[in-house]
Amino acid sequence: MRENRTQAVFDATARTYDENRARLIPCYQRFYAAAVELIPEGTRHVVDLGAGTGLLSVWVRERLPEARLELIDSSGLMLEKARERFAGDARVSFELRDYARTAIPGCDAVVSALSIHHLEDEEKRALFGRAYEALAPGGVFINADQVLGPTAGLEEQYKQRWLAEVRELGATEQQVKDSLLRQEEDRCASVEDQVLWMREAGFADADCWFKDGRFAVMAGTRVPAS
Repeated sequence: MRENRTQAVFDATARTYDENRARLIPCYQRFYAAAVELIPEGTRHVVDLGAGTGLLSVWVRERLPEARLELIDSSGLMLEKARERFAGDARVSFELRDYARTAIPGCDAVVSALSIHHLEDEEKRALFGRAYEALAPGGVFINADQVLGPTAGLEEQYKQRWLAEVRELGATEQQVKDSLLRQEEDRCASVEDQVLWMREAGFADADCWFKDGRFAVMAGTRVPAS
């Protein structure tokens, strides 16, 4: 297993992370909107894994203004940005730790955006199981992430399409370079594999609800108590 330098890489690019998102995710608006639309109305407690600077949690807060949000990330520099973003919001808490190796708090929804693909496949599978156990009956797990093409040919098409689209959107060569640096730590898995692992973990209705090239939103529900 090769060394995972994800935390160091994200620490190094934390300062410019937010401003890069809209240019480096061509489907940015639809991607995040698709994720938060899957959170049921009335959800009271949401845990954001790999929350980074809090981008996904901003969307969650807009949908659920009264919910308690718990942001977990292993990069202190990224969480500093999140603290600034949610300054004064008493219903948001922050935890500096590695969610891949620690317990997930009990909650009504576990969400994540562009983070889980940094884990090895066995870590992903274990995480899906722990997410299921953390959820209240009827709770949802939503993973908005970067995925691997189902074939080598499609993976190359994803990459070339992404490069063309981000440059068309005005991404600078430095932004592209920083993104490619982060991608060196990617351990992406296909949609098919991840949906299967979610079902194996116990999730009902596990499926891919949005996909645009290498960006996908997958979700499942913990079976309600009978």
